[in-house]
Amino acid sequence: MTSPYYDYTQRAGVLPISWNDFHGLCKALALGVQSYQPQIILAVGRGGYYPGTLLAHMLRIDVFPVYLTRRVNDQVVRNHPQWIVEPPSAVAGKRVLIVDEISSSGATVRLVCEKALALAAAAARVAVLYAHSWGTEMPDYIGLVSDALILNPWDREVLTADGFAIHPEYRHALEGQGLAPDGSYLVDAPSFILAKG
Repeated sequence: MTSPYYDYTQRAGVLPISWNDFHGLCKALALGVQSYQPQIILAVGRGGYYPGTLLAHMLRIDVFPVYLTRRVNDQVVRNHPQWIVEPPSAVAGKRVLIVDEISSSGATVRLVCEKALALAAAAARVAVLYAHSWGTEMPDYIGLVSDALILNPWDREVLTADGFAIHPEYRHALEGQGLAPDGSYLVDAPSFILAKG
């Protein structure tokens, strides 16, 4: 790997997602999967933990984390995802819903789907918050299709010695579009003062 980040050259424009947008997309996915009646959710880490957990609450079903990644310490270091946390045996005989935040190539969710079926899941379907136009084949349910650089509310900021700043990967992608990664891309939420600690 020559870059610690994904290739963002195919992105056109920027689409910041608010927490309200996120919640609304999850509501749409919950309504969409209702007829499938999933019995268990496999939330794909790290970005899929957010929609997977919210969908599990909305649908009142169990959620289990799975984790396969090309990254180490938030930097892309592998060409192909490596399993870190595999699906549990609890998927056997169940209708499984695999949830991730985005589908680009579909490779990650395809691997999770194959693994769930190998563990005797009765069925496996995939739901994602977003997909790029070139990544729509694999997911069964997609909240939003966009080729923009999508800025999630949960990973947009990182804590630095100087305070909160735009995530370095988003900074890199914004600069690649000729945009200044200024404070306007941060989540508009002031930090609370701790009650203890």
